[in-house]
Amino acid sequence: MEISASDVMKLRKETDAPMMDCKKALVEAGGDFDKAKAILRESGAAQAAKRADRTTSEGIAKFVVSEDGKTAAGVIVECETDFVSGNSDFKQLVNDIVNGFLAAGEASNDVEVNGTTVGQMISDAVGKIRENIQISKMEIIKSADGSLAAYNHHDGKKASLVEYKGGSADAATQVAIQVVAFSPEFLKKEDVPADVIAQEMETEVNRAMKEGKPKEVAENIARGRVNKQYFQERVLLEQMFYADGKVSVNQYLKDNVGGEISGYTHYVVGQSGKSE
Repeated sequence: MEISASDVMKLRKETDAPMMDCKKALVEAGGDFDKAKAILRESGAAQAAKRADRTTSEGIAKFVVSEDGKTAAGVIVECETDFVSGNSDFKQLVNDIVNGFLAAGEASNDVEVNGTTVGQMISDAVGKIRENIQISKMEIIKSADGSLAAYNHHDGKKASLVEYKGGSADAATQVAIQVVAFSPEFLKKEDVPADVIAQEMETEVNRAMKEGKPKEVAENIARGRVNKQYFQERVLLEQMFYADGKVSVNQYLKDNVGGEISGYTHYVVGQSGKSE
């Protein structure tokens, strides 16, 4: 049967599928719009399966926090190219998914957003965009006795969430920016495993002794180097605050009634999220 251009445009408007796919689906469905939509859905699922093994090294990482600051949803949605990750449709997909998780209070492919499951949304997007799209991280994070603050970097590649007790949301957000800027490995010095510290101390003692220092002096030098170099590079509260580089994050919090940072989560596209 002959399919009119207006029918093709109508189906495209309702599904966002490519024009040729819409026409093909309408022909196969004999002009029945509901059947054509089902055909496009099946085609999207087939496209998703076909592309599932393709590498996804681009994408968007994002956190959203509830109004009361007690619950957050986080996702990393990955795709194949930065062209797609910068596309407004892809950005909207990520935004809809993460806000859908927050509204539902759970993060899974079975969560429905505007009547469509997240799994189906991904499948539909693959059919439309023609790239492998995967959710590599999705979670709900709750704070029982504190609050949550998030920062999503402007390029979409990194995002962070911090839990804080007391203090202000603004100060906590500044610490979330710090996490994205300097990628700490630990929250506080006490979180660094003893064997890691011992290994760093041994390395620095040996270095100082090779520089001609007596062992006792070398040990003191090593302690200073571990505190200044290792901890300041890897421990969030010991890092120099990103905004001025003059005080530690810990001191910034004290100076700005920032309360206590009790944990953080850091997302990076292409990596699994890290929590401390």
